[in-house]
Amino acid sequence: MNISVTCRHMDLTDALRDHAEGAVGDALSNFPRIEYVHVILDVQRHRHLAEVVIQGKDHIRVEGTADSDDMYNSIDRAVEKAERQMRKHRDKAQNHKNNPSLGEIEAQ
Repeated sequence: MNISVTCRHMDLTDALRDHAEGAVGDALSNFPRIEYVHVILDVQRHRHLAEVVIQGKDHIRVEGTADSDDMYNSIDRAVEKAERQMRKHRDKAQNHKNNPSLGEIEAQ
């Protein structure tokens, strides 16, 4: 999984890059279909915005955004939102045909 971090209207520090890469790596390690993650950090006056864009196989594209007064908090919240969406997408895509049908249950 490739992780890239981009900043707008601010300088990217090593601490921010490490925090973003660590948060994304830890949260999304359970999803093997992820190919690319782009973290975008932005500052607008007193708002610190974080956006996480995840692209995976089979045209999977998930975005999570968050804003707060602290950039580290924004990163964590955006990663949580994206992880929640990935979990929801994975649960929808699972094969549920192994469950017995109503006819089989009534026959027993």
